[in-house]
Amino acid sequence: MKKIGVLTSGGDAPGMNAAIRSVVRKAIYHGLEVYGIKYGYQGLIDGDIEKMELGSVGDIIQRGGTKLYSARCEEFKTEEGQLKGIEQMKKHGIEGLIAIGGDGTFMGAKKITEKGYPCIGVPGTIDNDIPGTDFTIGFDTALNTIIDAIDKIRDTATSHERTFIIEVMGRDAGDLALWAGLADGAESIIIPEADDDFEDIIDRLKRGHDRGKKHSIIIVAEGVGSAVDLGNKIDEAAGLESRVTVLGHTQRGGSPSAADRVLASRLGAYAVDLLLNGHAGRMVGIQQNKLVDHDIVEILNTKHKIDFDMYRLSKELSI
Repeated sequence: MKKIGVLTSGGDAPGMNAAIRSVVRKAIYHGLEVYGIKYGYQGLIDGDIEKMELGSVGDIIQRGGTKLYSARCEEFKTEEGQLKGIEQMKKHGIEGLIAIGGDGTFMGAKKITEKGYPCIGVPGTIDNDIPGTDFTIGFDTALNTIIDAIDKIRDTATSHERTFIIEVMGRDAGDLALWAGLADGAESIIIPEADDDFEDIIDRLKRGHDRGKKHSIIIVAEGVGSAVDLGNKIDEAAGLESRVTVLGHTQRGGSPSAADRVLASRLGAYAVDLLLNGHAGRMVGIQQNKLVDHDIVEILNTKHKIDFDMYRLSKELSI
C-alpha cells in the first residue's frame, strides 16, 4: 500500500483535527502518500481530494471542528454513489481509506470495504454512542463544555432560587446527560435509555424544597423530548418556577481537551497500522486504556448501552 485517503463525516467533534494530523503524520512516517478528502463522502463522490503533507496538518491539533470539513451525503447510501466514490479513489491511486465519524460514517466504510477497498473507521462523535470503545473522540471536550455551562447556570439558579432544566445533546444516547449530571450533582437526569417516572422527578423536587433546598438542576437528553415542554409540566405539577436552557451546538465546538487530543492521536495512528498490516473493515477503539479493533459489521449490529451503575449512583446521590 502506497497511498491512503482520510475523511471526516457526519457531525463534527472536537479532536477530529488531532485524528487527521495523526493519520497524516503516521502514514508519512511509514512512507505513504496521504490524500485528504473534503466534505466526507460527498467530497469523495465529487473528487474534492488533495494530497496532504506534513505542513498540511501543522497547528491544527488544538483546533475544534475538522480541517477537512464534514457533510452528510444521501447519494453515498446508493450503489451508484458508492461506485462514483470508488472511481475517484482509483483516479487518485488511493488504496485504502480511514473514515472518522459515527455509525453513518462506518456504514459507508463497510460498503467500500465490501467493494474491495480496505477501510478503517475511527469513532468521532460527542455522543459517545459507538459500541466497542469506552470513549469516542469529542466526548470529553463536549462533556467539559456542558459542565462549565451548568456551573454558571447553578450560580443563577442559587441567586434566584429556581429550578433549571438543561437540555444537552444525545438523540439516542444519554452519556452526555448522565456524565454531566453526575459530575454536577443534578437532582434528576433524564435519558433515552431509562424510563424515568415523572412523579419521581416531582417528588425529588418537592422533598428538596421541603427541607429548605432553594434551587435544583435537571439534565435532559434531547432524545427524550423538549426541555421546554418538560419545564411546563414541572411548573404545573410541582408549583415551582423553572427556567430552561438548551445548550445546542455550543457542545460541539471549542478546543479539544487533552484527553481528546491524546485519544485522537492514538486512534488515528492505530488505524494506519491496521491498514499497513492488511486489515480492512475494522473500527478502532479504546477499552480499559488499551487500543482495540472490531469488525465494523459487528459494531453496526450492536446497540450502545448506558452504564446503569452510574445511573443508579446518580439517583442515590441526589436524594
